[in-house]
Order: sequence, then C-alpha cells, then structure tokens
Amino acid sequence: MQQDYTYAVARIRFKETKLLSDADLNALLMSADADAVMRLLRDKGWGDNSDHLPEELLSIEENKLWEFINETIDDISVLNFLLIPNDYHNLKVILKCITRDIEPDGLLIEDSVEDAKAIYQAVKTREYHDLPEYMRDVAQEAMTTLLQTSDGQLCDIIVDKACMEHVYRLGKESESDMIRLYCEMFVAAADIKIAIRCANTKKKIDFIRRALAECDTLNVERLAQAASEGREEVINYLSSTDYRSAVDAIEVSMSAFEKWCDDYMTNAMKPQKWEPFGIGPVVAYIIARQNEIKAVRMILSAKLNHLSENTIKERLRDMYV
Repeated sequence: MQQDYTYAVARIRFKETKLLSDADLNALLMSADADAVMRLLRDKGWGDNSDHLPEELLSIEENKLWEFINETIDDISVLNFLLIPNDYHNLKVILKCITRDIEPDGLLIEDSVEDAKAIYQAVKTREYHDLPEYMRDVAQEAMTTLLQTSDGQLCDIIVDKACMEHVYRLGKESESDMIRLYCEMFVAAADIKIAIRCANTKKKIDFIRRALAECDTLNVERLAQAASEGREEVINYLSSTDYRSAVDAIEVSMSAFEKWCDDYMTNAMKPQKWEPFGIGPVVAYIIARQNEIKAVRMILSAKLNHLSENTIKERLRDMYV
C-alpha cells in the first residue's frame, strides 16, 4: 500500500518557515566572530538551550532533523537513498580502523540505515554473512584488497563505487521524480569528480573504469577515456552533456563544482514547496536542511579560521527559502 504523506507534508510546511534564508546567512556572515554566529543561531532555535562547541551544535541539528523525520514518516526506508552513503562511509572507516588496530569511536556516522556497531563486529570477526546482503561482497573484497595491498585509495574506490551503484538502483526503483533526479545527480556528480581527480593525477584508464559507476546522463566509457587523456578532454566531453553549464565551475575548483551541484538540486526542488502530496516535499526539506547545516558549518569554519567574508560567500549555496 502506498504511503500517505499528507500529514508529513503539513508538518514540513511549518518547518520550512524555520529554515534560514539568504538574509539570515548574510547576517551570520557579517557577524563579528564565531561566538556571535552561535548566539544568532541560538536565537533562531538552534541547539538545545545549552552552550556547545560549533561542531556539537551542528551535530545536534543533524540529529534533530532525523528525529523529526522519524516522527513524521511511518516507513523511513523510502529515504534510504539519503542515508545509505553514510553506511558505506562507515564501512570504509571500519575497514581502515580494523586493519590499523584502532577503534572507530567518534568516526562513525549515527544517521545510517544499518547499525554501525553491528557492521564493525561482523567485519572485525570476518563474519561477512552477518552483514546486510548488499554489503557482504564489497566488504570482503575491500578488506582483502586492503590486507593484500595496503592501498587505502583502492579500498575506497571499491566501496565508493558500490555506494554509487546502490544509490543508482534506489533511484531506479523509486516512483518519485524527485528521488530519481537526486540519485542520478548523486552518481553523475561523483563520476565527474572522480574523472577530474584521475585526470589531474594521470591515472590509467583501467583504474578509472574501475572507479566510475554507470548513470543515465553520462557515458562513463567516454568519460573514462577522456579522463585518461587529461583534464581538458574531460572538460570537452562534459561540454557535450547535460552538465555543460557546470564546466565553468569545474574549471574554477571542485568546491565550485560541488556548489553548482547543490544549487542545481536546490533549484530543482523549489517546485516542491507547492506540492501538497507525495514524498517530494519531504525529500526537498531534508536536502534543504542538510544544505543549511553545511552553509552554517562553512561560516563557522571561516570565522574560526579568520577567512574573509568574500572567500566564504563564494562557497555558500543558494537557500531553499
């Protein structure tokens, strides 16, 4: 039976009024220092009325987001496409911690589909059958690779590609246009970043092919070939794709490209503000809230490191409201 999101959307509409606007971000940016930013955020309802370090405050807000979503939606598995990358992040952390004989405390992301502690225990004891089915083969392959080669980068591309393929599948399985768009963009953006990095470091084409994941808006074989020939060839190929408008950002930096991706999604989501039904408004709110937290993290980091306002303003994303 299809889930009814009428109640969820009604609650989301109220929550949207609490999102930070561009004017709010500008006020944070103009604040004298990080303490002043924190005071303004507390006035906006951030935190829990206690004094916190900046990163603690951001963690509280991330937890509040997912607590709200869990309260609002009966079956949160529809949002696995947003959470599953955290599981693969946790897997990478666990693999490296185990092979280095250190504990992963404080390094694991709590907001995930699977219990990170259970994943840690299964990988540590090599009981791969105790892992969720989608993670068994990739965990074993990555662990074997890490033990045999001590190549952390190769381990990462094995896990990252599995993550990209998983998100792509979740998008294909979804009936929501919003989710399909997000998942496609997630994989395509990751492929582009991989291609640029591989071109910059002159990776061989076999390595590049191993790292890239299939998606609908890119021909990954052509992208791999371009990356093996150099950065300019990647730019030339992308100029013939749906991502031609991202080329200017890519030529500036990867940070500029990541901003382009976030702004692209924000603009694509804005029609959801007038959509009364479906999962779309919920997805849009979650992504908007995550971008908001990301923006505040940038501002706090800039204040703590005494960066100029112009430097950080160039990196700030467009807001949803």
